[in-house]
Amino acid sequence: MTARGAVALGRGRLLGYGIGSVGTGVFSAVPGLLLLYYLTDMLGVPAAVAGAVLVAPKIWDVLLNPLVGAASDREAVRTGRRTRLLMAGAVALPVVFALMFSVPGDVPGAVWSGAAFLLAATAFACFQVPYVALPAEMSPDQGERTRIMSWRVVCLTVGILVAGGLAPALVDVAGGGRPGYAVMGVTIGAIMGAALVAATLATRWVPSLPGQRQLGPMAAFRLARGNRPFFVLLAAFVTQALAVAVMLAGAPYVAAYRLGDDGLTSVMFVCLVGPSMLAVPIWARLARAHGPVRCYFAASAGFCAIAVALIWAIAAGGLVPTLALTALAGVCYAALQLLPLSLLPDTVHADAARTGQTQAGAFTGLWTAGETAGLALGPGLYALVLAASGFVSAATESPVAQPAGALTGLLLGFTALPALLMLISLPFILRYGRLALTRKEAA
Repeated sequence: MTARGAVALGRGRLLGYGIGSVGTGVFSAVPGLLLLYYLTDMLGVPAAVAGAVLVAPKIWDVLLNPLVGAASDREAVRTGRRTRLLMAGAVALPVVFALMFSVPGDVPGAVWSGAAFLLAATAFACFQVPYVALPAEMSPDQGERTRIMSWRVVCLTVGILVAGGLAPALVDVAGGGRPGYAVMGVTIGAIMGAALVAATLATRWVPSLPGQRQLGPMAAFRLARGNRPFFVLLAAFVTQALAVAVMLAGAPYVAAYRLGDDGLTSVMFVCLVGPSMLAVPIWARLARAHGPVRCYFAASAGFCAIAVALIWAIAAGGLVPTLALTALAGVCYAALQLLPLSLLPDTVHADAARTGQTQAGAFTGLWTAGETAGLALGPGLYALVLAASGFVSAATESPVAQPAGALTGLLLGFTALPALLMLISLPFILRYGRLALTRKEAA
């Protein structure tokens, strides 16, 4: 059933929107998974410096996203569409992505990769902010928006799977080292660009009507400030994005230094992401039966428990238990992607009823800024753990043995730290559930 006046979307339109998440999933995952390792173990950049290289461009992105959201709303007022910003980001992002992993021999790697990452973050914001705003405008029906998000999360999972499974394999196939990373950057960038452009063209039909007034960023933020459910949901989502980003950054180090084979990075990633693709429709059905908030809480608590269990599995060197637990984490990860994103449009529509002014771009600008902050700080936080535990950076041509403290630090950074962050997110989910119930009762 759909809301009165709402039309069920066909699979073509659902896929046309969702395919953009193949591209966004690639960009969200590859830098978090490989860029820190590329800097420390390919270019020999010290861990603390490499962490700063990863965090600084994302801090800029956090500041930029709300501005892009406001610009997207202004474009929607003028043209009734959000296509121009989408296309600008879709065309620019693959180029600068490839440059991140193509450092010339006579240029400091930290400077080149950091500058390219800054440009890539800017291009990503131009696509991601209006893209996240579209579901609230594709349908007024909550059930239909859950369908939209289900397709999006499946496509996002495909993108993340391509990133984590294919990208490290491409590096090896291309001969490894810096040349291997350069080939990977060009190839993955082309795949990402094709998905982003396809989604831009496929969503030109969506009518974007944010309201009759063009609000500036500060005015939009002041308007949004009273939307407590939105900010509580955002707090949970950002904390969890940080936890997942820490795990992604740590995977190559755990594979190389605790499991003895850096080629296992792809295997671990496939075990995490593969089951999540299969679990998305299951979580969608469970959310309809038991409520999205309850399922969101259960999945978050489950991810926390699994991260703790991984400490002993990896410390014992058990490859099979490690991969099995990683697959279970992937089942929970599907809900962490699907459910908050399906709840987000509800907060946008509820705010329209409260204020009389729909500013989907402004809200998604704040949302993607928070998500970007979490994804950015994850590798930086893991780099701090490496630096504090005595990890020694070295290029592959001159490998060094890591001290015992570093081996312990990289393990706990991959397991205990994400578990703690997931635990911190649980009260926010409970708070959102209470606020949503109060709003429903008042209505």
